[in-house]
Amino acid sequence: MDSTLLYQIALPLLPEVGVVTAKRLIASFGSAEGVFRASKSDLLHETQANEMAITKMMAGKDAALHRAEEEMAFVEKHQIQTYYFEDENYPDPLRPLSDAPILLYGKGNIRLNHGHFVSVVGTRMPSDRGKQICHELVTELARLVPDLTIISGLAYGIDVTAHKAAIEAGIPTFIVPAHGLDRIYPVANRNVAIQSLAEGGILTEYMSGTEPEKANFVARNRIVAGLSEATIIIESKIRGGSLITARLAQDYGRDVFAFPGRPSDQLSEGCNWLIRNNTAGLVTCAQDIIDAMGWQTRKEEAVQTTMTSLLVDLSPDEEQVIQALRTNEDGLHINEIVSATQLSFQDVSSILFMLEMKGLIRALPGSIYRLS
Repeated sequence: MDSTLLYQIALPLLPEVGVVTAKRLIASFGSAEGVFRASKSDLLHETQANEMAITKMMAGKDAALHRAEEEMAFVEKHQIQTYYFEDENYPDPLRPLSDAPILLYGKGNIRLNHGHFVSVVGTRMPSDRGKQICHELVTELARLVPDLTIISGLAYGIDVTAHKAAIEAGIPTFIVPAHGLDRIYPVANRNVAIQSLAEGGILTEYMSGTEPEKANFVARNRIVAGLSEATIIIESKIRGGSLITARLAQDYGRDVFAFPGRPSDQLSEGCNWLIRNNTAGLVTCAQDIIDAMGWQTRKEEAVQTTMTSLLVDLSPDEEQVIQALRTNEDGLHINEIVSATQLSFQDVSSILFMLEMKGLIRALPGSIYRLS
């Protein structure tokens, strides 16, 4: 039995010991095992906690170690990977965060310190438009950005749509659940979770036997936000859980983006609020995010080949607009597009919006549009 891992698992189980306290104790006594071997007087001196709290901590040692032994057996039986916050394999983005977990449990083909990590979250009951935006966004990011990993929580709606799109695009996706690795919640998304193991995986701070309780969903959001360079919100009500993830990401110094919606649309109230209050940058396509993050994209030849194949799915009117925009790399005013295509202003306006959603064009100040 690995005694080092045993104590690492057991430490957060001690009464009165949260993540911040555990890290302070490790700093004082050198290791998780050192904390367990410390005397009551040493603990009182180093922690400056009240005597009652230290008494509870001391009394809970045996139970914590017993439960840790059970978890070690589960970890070994199911070949679970563990990531201790002082080890090299721990995710670098989480290291500086005071509330990051002491220990993470993972399953799958997990590479935690490689490439760009983007979290995509949103409502559990999205509109068809929201699901389409999510799928197209992940697909386009996967096409343009090398070494991309999509992170989300496997919930119904936007979360699982993002995971599915990543799997279809052949890029890694990490699931961060609010429970241990002995179950999948919701059960309906089990196949998606299994498929994620091939290129990505499941990562959690929770031990086996942990139920997906409400408080756990809030807590796991800090991992989703902390792992990611950028967090993208697609459809969220004004009190949606995605806004918690957005706030955490902002607190951690990460970039936050949101897709806007109509003022009357309840599913966009949260996104519009984030944009209005400068918590999130307004985005309409993958290229907006790439530009904002300053990421390099794949070689232009490969991008152009894929772009050409995408045009096959355009309507005749959409192709007309694309052909018009190809005549000027600096872009055209909407009135020039109307003149070139002989379509009505209303039709052109609608087509331009749809092409923006597909990431094929960009809107510039002054009603100017150009190819992405």
